[in-house]
Amino acid sequence: MREIVFLCAEQQAEHLSDVLLDLGVLSVSVEDANENTEQERPLYGEPGLEPDVLAWDRNRVVALLPEHMQPEQLVQDLRDQQLITLEDTDWSVREVPDNDWVRLTQSQFGPIEVGHKVLIVPSWHAEDDILHQAHDQNKVCIQLDPGLAFGTGSHPTTHLCLEWLAEHLQAGQTVLDYGCGSGILAIAAQKLGSARTDAVDVDEQAVLSTRSNATNNQVSVNALLPNQLSEGQYDVVVANILSNPLKMLAPMLAARVKSGGYLVLAGIFEWQIDEMRDAYSDYLSLQPWRDREGWVCLVAHKTN
Repeated sequence: MREIVFLCAEQQAEHLSDVLLDLGVLSVSVEDANENTEQERPLYGEPGLEPDVLAWDRNRVVALLPEHMQPEQLVQDLRDQQLITLEDTDWSVREVPDNDWVRLTQSQFGPIEVGHKVLIVPSWHAEDDILHQAHDQNKVCIQLDPGLAFGTGSHPTTHLCLEWLAEHLQAGQTVLDYGCGSGILAIAAQKLGSARTDAVDVDEQAVLSTRSNATNNQVSVNALLPNQLSEGQYDVVVANILSNPLKMLAPMLAARVKSGGYLVLAGIFEWQIDEMRDAYSDYLSLQPWRDREGWVCLVAHKTN
């Protein structure tokens, strides 16, 4: 297979990507053309939200070509439509190695240890020695493959929530995982001894993913959409989502916590601590519990 690589300015990158897809390329990616130089610069944006700047000053727009597509004809089509000014020095073609992409992708996702109690294992590592050792050490083992729903266990916010559950969840307690994604926190709660775990997400794909992953892990998780959640309170409410939804959900999440229970929030940058505490100040007193790679987990104990 071949890729065609275009050099373009910031204001052209997004439009060129859309046009290339319309012309039939298989995929498009945008890279910083100044990567690994003194001119390289990052693009920042809160997870789930678009950054203010959508491309770099100088960009490489890389398009994967179908077997039948000739790069010279693709360039001519772009020129004929006068969609972008292209000099001969603005584009090039390179071969894509014929690799085993499935194996290469799987190699990026190995077993993940979380604290001393939890091990997350992709299915292709199910027979590895580390899994047998974890069972011998009475660790909670969660089999989970990367998929469409957020939550492979590799993100710092997921780590923080798993660590809190492993260290504080008591056998027989009830748990609400709000914004469940892949269901990893709900599954961990069940394996750590929760009497009942409800998992909620606004994304139907996440609900289906949670149900499937729970079945694969031989635990019972009640996964559903928000409007399907019955009235009731929980010993532990955990929400690993983004700061803006967490602020909007403050009254509801706080009300779902039993007296004596805990609210555990993640998906929060350290610099967002004060604004998050302000958003919940009428309901609960959030305190920083632990931080990881610039992210923080906030916890509140409901005493009344």
